[in-house]
Amino acid sequence: MSAKKEYKSAQREPVEVAYADELQKLASLGEGPVPPGWRMSPKSVEKFVLGDEALGIERKFVADQAMVTRIIISLCTSRGSLLVGEPGTAKSWLSELLAAAVSGSSTLTLQGGAVSQVSQLLYGWNEAILRSDGPCLKALVPSPLLRGMMEGRIVRFEEIARCPQALQDALLSVLSDRIVVIPELAGDDGIVLAREGFNVIATSNSIDEGVHAMSAALKRRMDFEEIRPIRDLPDEMDVVLREVRKANTRVGIDMELDESVIEVLVTMFHELRKGQTLDGRSTDRLAGAALSTAEAVSVAHAASLNAWYYGDGAMTVAHLMHHIIGSALKDQPEDRRRLKHYFETTVALRTTENWRQAWEMRSLIQ
Repeated sequence: MSAKKEYKSAQREPVEVAYADELQKLASLGEGPVPPGWRMSPKSVEKFVLGDEALGIERKFVADQAMVTRIIISLCTSRGSLLVGEPGTAKSWLSELLAAAVSGSSTLTLQGGAVSQVSQLLYGWNEAILRSDGPCLKALVPSPLLRGMMEGRIVRFEEIARCPQALQDALLSVLSDRIVVIPELAGDDGIVLAREGFNVIATSNSIDEGVHAMSAALKRRMDFEEIRPIRDLPDEMDVVLREVRKANTRVGIDMELDESVIEVLVTMFHELRKGQTLDGRSTDRLAGAALSTAEAVSVAHAASLNAWYYGDGAMTVAHLMHHIIGSALKDQPEDRRRLKHYFETTVALRTTENWRQAWEMRSLIQ
């Protein structure tokens, strides 16, 4: 008797699957002109990213509206868009949202650190077909970049500064002339012209500056936009609570989150990231940890799992503290001293129950 096949759900669905209903609703609205090759208007793309309460569209990214508008317009042009900023500022998430809204697909992605040869950037060959039939379209294995050109879709290029400069420069003809020449193929088969709707949205961490310097020629062909950490604590709280609830639901955790407990986490990350307390006093910044909103979500989700599997199902400050320490203290020895100083000069002065619990667990920093 054959065993029954088990199917496991995806740990994380791409944006176009997770928000299929919202994308369908916005595409059907017909709000404003639609650029060639796009699934919806720029205004609808913006609503998908920033949300629209009246339409029931969830806010998925916290940012200045003018900045989001500039990025969307840059994708309408013949220039690529480059999102730069500190790690954890959701640059990749923004690029995924935009690609899903514009093209209906966010999975045409290149990872800069994994691209080490032209075949990974543009195209390769199916060796079996190549041996039997020689160079032909059937033997061609297009990269995500070439597929994006052929299909008229947005291509995401993650961590572009980690890609060697010689390969970065292979993008020049793609971004300037919208063409890739395949010399192995004869005639028109050897020329790929980008279809309407194609463009590139790249990301780069500011800490990657100097890994592989971007050429001036490539910089001229991309619009730069700096993505900064969320400035307001309430906005950051909203994002963390929403994303942690989603993460918990995906793994079958039915837990009410105590917002006052999450506030301790978000406040710590917010203050240590900025080097300034909420009341305006200076404090130490940690050198080895980003302490981003995305990391706060990961810490709160891990604490939820801890409480669910090892506790009574209610996340406490004690659960959080164990995971905060692991997130804050990485490979910078001086950060331990800085974190101790933050506890002694800031946490110790706060008198609410949750902050007292955090202070009582300061021995974890030793």
